[in-house]
Amino acid sequence: MRKKIGKLVIPVLVLIMVSGCSLPGLASTTTDTVKIGMLGTSESEIIGEILSIMIERETDLDTDPVTNLGSSIVQHQGMTRGDLDITSTRYTGTDLSGALGMDPITDPEKAMEIVQREFQKRFNETWADSYGFENSYSVAVRREFAEKNNINTVSDLKPFADDLRFGVDNAWINRKGDGYEGFKQTYFDFGEVFPMNVGLVYQAASSGHMDVVLAYSSDGRIKEFDLKVLEDDKKFFPPYDASPVISNELLEEYPEIKTITEKLSGKISTEKMQELNYKADVELMNPHQVAKDFLEANNYFESAGKGGN
Repeated sequence: MRKKIGKLVIPVLVLIMVSGCSLPGLASTTTDTVKIGMLGTSESEIIGEILSIMIERETDLDTDPVTNLGSSIVQHQGMTRGDLDITSTRYTGTDLSGALGMDPITDPEKAMEIVQREFQKRFNETWADSYGFENSYSVAVRREFAEKNNINTVSDLKPFADDLRFGVDNAWINRKGDGYEGFKQTYFDFGEVFPMNVGLVYQAASSGHMDVVLAYSSDGRIKEFDLKVLEDDKKFFPPYDASPVISNELLEEYPEIKTITEKLSGKISTEKMQELNYKADVELMNPHQVAKDFLEANNYFESAGKGGN
């Protein structure tokens, strides 16, 4: 869901969208190499590196990370052309409206059921169960303010709303459905609303320039600036649960890949993903090292696979 780009975006993504050509560098796909597509975000790269380490440790396969893909649509096109074997992070809410062209759904279980069914039927791909975290739009406040006023849910803000400054993503303010107009109909209006670059909202809240901000639930900057994400108690925002998507052709040839991805199902909470993103985005750790440290902390290398990585 997030649009933050890490390293350089592959320079011919526009050409891909227009001409329908293959992703660059992927024409020589071999049967013993698994190509893992990742968005240009720390989150996507960390999860992709976790998958890469596990696949290389537990099988005789090599992996080839394809990083900095600009959007879920680019990932989807790479999968449907056969240029990618796995995409590391796909989000239910994003692909419901994107790849599937369907209306948003607020029930997480129903959203997951639909994407799993439709990806099998339409694209011959397996949408695996969620890792356990989501990267959704969220309302956040300074932790001090929340504790002082006993604020835990978005509805808890209503008595204060007229006096609060709300900093939001530029793109969200006019977004249809789950944008600000819809938010007001479900919850309430704020005293002042300030559209800004999403990268600025966290510091604006921490410094006191904003009282409330629209954040991404797994963003490491929530931890960096000690913000509290409020429960969306009226279930306004669509779910953006994260899962890998795997080519069925790969699974037919190497069914053990499914077993590997299942080991991660429900194992990474949103809070844990915040921590991992913090290490990459704030402490500037390499995503591969973040991935390896995560697996080590969970005793993975003691219990699984063949050799080291």
